[in-house]
Amino acid sequence: MSGPLEGLKVLELAGIGPSPYACMLLADLGADVLRLERGDADAEPTTTWDILNRSRHSVAVDLKNPSGRDLALELCEQADVLIEGFRPGVTERLGLGPDDVWSRNPRLVYGRMTGYGQQGPLAQRAGHDINYIAISGALWPVGRSGEIPVAPLNLVGDFGGGALFLAFGVVAAVLSARASGKGQVVDAAMVDGTASMMAMTHSFLNSGYWIEQRGVNILDSGAHFYEVYETKDAKYVAVGAIESQFYEALLSALGLDAATLPAQFDRAQWPSMKERFSAIFRSKTRDEWTELFADVDACVTPVLSPTEAAHHPYNAERRVFTTDGPVQPQPAPRFSRTPGSIRQPPRTPGSGTREGLLSWGISEERLAALRSAGAFG
Repeated sequence: MSGPLEGLKVLELAGIGPSPYACMLLADLGADVLRLERGDADAEPTTTWDILNRSRHSVAVDLKNPSGRDLALELCEQADVLIEGFRPGVTERLGLGPDDVWSRNPRLVYGRMTGYGQQGPLAQRAGHDINYIAISGALWPVGRSGEIPVAPLNLVGDFGGGALFLAFGVVAAVLSARASGKGQVVDAAMVDGTASMMAMTHSFLNSGYWIEQRGVNILDSGAHFYEVYETKDAKYVAVGAIESQFYEALLSALGLDAATLPAQFDRAQWPSMKERFSAIFRSKTRDEWTELFADVDACVTPVLSPTEAAHHPYNAERRVFTTDGPVQPQPAPRFSRTPGSIRQPPRTPGSGTREGLLSWGISEERLAALRSAGAFG
């Protein structure tokens, strides 16, 4: 199996949420990732439910045991990247901080995933996605007019502002290290990444195009042509007909005459137009609307549940998901010459200890010594 990151060696100090997802992305694209975590070195490699841990070996290591810590440092000597997702200062106390690993390998890139970053008044504060996107200003605009903000699952902070920025930062730092011979810390904070993703919203605010009021703007459910509508069968369709040509196609498919309607961007008329659209969309089922818009380029799509999405004809044809075993998304993005792949399913913690360490050059004799010293917990 190949991938654009083939040859990149990554050591993962297991965490939860964004750091495992970043490591999954790297592993899917060909990086050789070893996940060090609490586990059973003799466990059977049973497939588990946790998709975030796929495509890499799970190695049982007790990092509080001196032999376990020394094993991690030994592995750092050949790694390109180390990724950790603990609170600031934890790896330093374990003897695995940046200075510790750079004494063994000055080229190593040290990826750190936190909510609030390595420094600052909130650096040691606990939090979750909802807290990080609240601080960044991304949660406040999400919701309908007159209602409270709605948490968009944990997609924005954990995975968008966190994992994706960590993976991007690590690859950028590896390119720099290969040119300079020097590694560096990648301080990926979910607040920072989420704030960056608000760049377009800030552009709208700066230009006066966006009103700092929830649910009254073009992309926040304020506009009738960018909205979710309930259908006759209590399901939903999504409408995103922003450009004039798509809006005209939408009106035609709905049986409306544009000449008798207000101008598309007349904000004062948006509420009444939403009521009108709502009544029309409730006249047919979701699947009837899907069929009606199948050949109409009006940016109208059915709203699918995660289970439905895995079997939608478009997703099935493009193989967006694999349904061979537990349903899971395929690696993304796609590469024409070096495609990524799911290298193995997620497996029982620790079950890849022997195979994973052997693949990184740890001998059978060394494995026996490590076991005797309690390095595997």
